[in-house]
Amino acid sequence: MNKRKVLLGGITIAIVALVTFAFVTYPPFSALGMGSKLGKKQGFPGFGIWLPPDYEVHGIDVSRHQGKINWESVSEHTSNDIDISFTFIKACEGRSVRDNYFQENWKEAKEHNMLRGAYHFFRPHLTADEQFNLFKGIVKLQKEDLPPVLDVEMRGSCPPARLKKNVKRWLVLAEKQYGVTPILYTSYSFYRNYFSGKEFEKYPLWIAHYATDDLNRLTKKWDFWQHNEGGRVKGIRGDVDFNVFKGDYRDLLDLCKK
Repeated sequence: MNKRKVLLGGITIAIVALVTFAFVTYPPFSALGMGSKLGKKQGFPGFGIWLPPDYEVHGIDVSRHQGKINWESVSEHTSNDIDISFTFIKACEGRSVRDNYFQENWKEAKEHNMLRGAYHFFRPHLTADEQFNLFKGIVKLQKEDLPPVLDVEMRGSCPPARLKKNVKRWLVLAEKQYGVTPILYTSYSFYRNYFSGKEFEKYPLWIAHYATDDLNRLTKKWDFWQHNEGGRVKGIRGDVDFNVFKGDYRDLLDLCKK
């Protein structure tokens, strides 16, 4: 037998085996569980990220880190029939830090028919009262504004019992002030460790978790899911957080201030 043919035949067999192994071990995106769940609307739309399937209401959250935002462009950005329906805007943190872009973002989002909500970044070493006093001095809610949000991401040296007590206190103060049940934002691990008890059951839950394509596999108890921090939207320089709401637009309106 010709040695050259034998050599080429061996190389061909090796290449076929290698390609087959790679396909089985690292299948293309369309063959992955995530990809196979994507319908035409979810694929890779013009927001630069994968969007979770089976949700019709999508939104973003912003702060001073996004700089000056062109809200007209944000409101007009659609891709494959998906648009931005709501936005959460950082108002403040701790007892004295105000977001320099809040007032402009708050006003412009409303003028461009975006459902808007304001959030406070919680500092665990400070009291709930002094932090809420800052928030209520900045945020004035109108009809069809989303409820106020408390963003809890760190515990520091604060004992768990005190953290939960102070978070609960802020939420109670917010509900009394604005007449609407506030939203608790936290990571999935924080929710599991500190806020899965009965004392927090009444509050709409906004969970940040990027390492899954279906938050329902971890918990059914959520209303908003921040699923990605690398989205792209016209009118915003750089990346922006993306969220979905578990429900339709009418359900979202039902959460808002009456």
